[in-house]
Amino acid sequence: MEIERKFLVLTLPERLDTFPCRIIEQGYLSTDPVIRIRKDNEKYELTYKSKGLMTRQEYNLPLTREAYCHLLKKIDGRLIRKRRYMIPLREGLTAELDLFEGELAPLTLAEVEFLDEAQAASFVPPAWFGEDVTFSGKYHNSSLSQTG
Repeated sequence: MEIERKFLVLTLPERLDTFPCRIIEQGYLSTDPVIRIRKDNEKYELTYKSKGLMTRQEYNLPLTREAYCHLLKKIDGRLIRKRRYMIPLREGLTAELDLFEGELAPLTLAEVEFLDEAQAASFVPPAWFGEDVTFSGKYHNSSLSQTG
């Protein structure tokens, strides 16, 4: 189960280069249901996500580099490229700050994953977060792969 809230970002946090960064590219074999392939640094996986906005089922399966490259030729829409910074927040939470590249630049989103819906509902975002877009499917990566 994935429980997350998503926010547009007003300003980047200070000392961004001091936080761990992952280089991600991902494409979608299907957006209904969501079936995604992802390269996360040198880790490859296939993901299925159920319908939903804040709470969704998510299943990840490992892929080899060769399988990823084979499936990459079959994606619908654009390949999404982004840099993901892992920024610690209070209460043991982490903001996953995505700086999109290519056609989606300068879009910047932050996601925070939670243990349960009550924790998600009571979350107070830091000042550098902007508009809460959790309940807008427009900002799902599967939608961004299609529309921009």
